[in-house]
Amino acid sequence: MSRYLILLPAPEAEWANLPPEVHEKGMASHGQFHMDLAEGGHTLVLGHPLEPSAQATSMRPDGAGGALVTAGPFTESAEQIVGFYLVETDDEAGLRKACEEFSARGELIEFRKLAE
Repeated sequence: MSRYLILLPAPEAEWANLPPEVHEKGMASHGQFHMDLAEGGHTLVLGHPLEPSAQATSMRPDGAGGALVTAGPFTESAEQIVGFYLVETDDEAGLRKACEEFSARGELIEFRKLAE
């Protein structure tokens, strides 16, 4: 069985300040995605929103055998990964279809297969 990481990028500032009705529509879309996964025989291993990127810590090699630790994400960008799903399935085509339907409801998605 293969695993897939479904990343959810979004304009972070906009995402944090959505009007309640837009937030509720988004939550309903996520609920439908969960149902679509189950109906398609896909296993939702884990899914969760992430804390704002301003609370991230980035670590890079400093070139001298240590690490350079900085506050914030690796990239300064309006779009950040705001959540993710980890899904197991033997049906990549079916999972892609469920993701396409999820995206058609207004979600940005990056679909990645985990290396085996």
